[in-house]
Formats: sequence, C-alpha cells, structure tokens
Amino acid sequence: MTTRDGTPDEFGSAYRLLSTAVTPRPIGWISTTSTEGVDNLAPYSFFNVVAVDPPVVMFAPVGSGELKDTPRNVRETEQFVVNTVTRELVEQMNATSATLGPGESEFDAVEIDRADSVLVDPPRVAAAKVAFECDLYDWIEVGGSVLILGEVVHAHVDDSALTEGKLDIEKLDTVGRLAGSQYASTADRFAFDRPD
Repeated sequence: MTTRDGTPDEFGSAYRLLSTAVTPRPIGWISTTSTEGVDNLAPYSFFNVVAVDPPVVMFAPVGSGELKDTPRNVRETEQFVVNTVTRELVEQMNATSATLGPGESEFDAVEIDRADSVLVDPPRVAAAKVAFECDLYDWIEVGGSVLILGEVVHAHVDDSALTEGKLDIEKLDTVGRLAGSQYASTADRFAFDRPD
C-alpha cells in the first residue's frame, strides 16, 4: 500500500490494514444460483446494511481478474440471498469458503440443507435464523472490487429468534469476522444510554 503521494506505507498491505482495523465485520453468507442451475454459497465479510427505504444491503467481493461464482451469478441472474451467520453455523460457513471446481455446489459439498425462497430463485440456508431474499439494486465497480447492492424483497426470520413478534438480539448470536482466521460472536454484549 502507498500513500496518496506515492510513498510506501509502513502499515503493510491495504487489505491487511483495512480488514484488521475495521472489525468486527458482519458476515453475509450469500447464496446464488447459476444460469446452469448450480447453487452456490459463499461468505463475505465486506457486508452491511445500506438503507431502509428501500431496504438495501451490500456485499463487496474483493479481488481482481475473473469474477468468482457468487458475483458472476448475481450479475447474470440479478438475485441472491443473504443468510445470517450465527455461532452454531460458523463451522459450516467457514467450510464454504473453500474453492470448488466448476459446477460444484457448496450446499452439497458441506452438506448444508436448503430451503426454498419465496420471491427469488436461489435457495436459502435452512438453518439460518434470518435470511434476506434480494434483487440486484446496483452494481458498482470500485477499483479491483465490485460493490453489489441488493434490495430486500422478502425476509425469513425463525420463530426461535423472536420475542413478542420482534427480532431479539439476545436470541441471535451472530458472528463477525476479525483478522486472519479470527472471529467474534455477539454473546459478550454491553449497553450505553445514548446522549440527548
């Protein structure tokens, strides 16, 4: 990494600096279906919510060169599902980050149960407590990466994550990405009153 004036940056690579400092990062476990009908499932820690009206989430595949399965499928079909990663799913999520050959599905390779979506073709992870079905909202190229924005058209929330009909953070032990192979869960929580 270099600074704007072109001098070397003593902090190392941009990826290492950004991905270590911006933590914990939520993980979007993205499911897509190729035009050939192959279901793909891959985790992305460059993921977040963007807007609520309309409801829009984003994920950003990092890299250069040929598109991997997930962004290619989104570009070709304009649909995807964001599955939340909770503590009980983290090992399966990690296993889906392995590179498979063309035409292979992570759902099958890792033995993850699918569930049908309602408004989009890609399946969702059956065990995910929350899943957002998305239509492609925008595709923005940023250097060697792409920013994929998806409008949430349908949401699935498991009853076990609800209290009085509302999503309850105490029942949703989501997992975030730290640096390297490290993760953090939201089990250790604390609160502050917001100032007036």
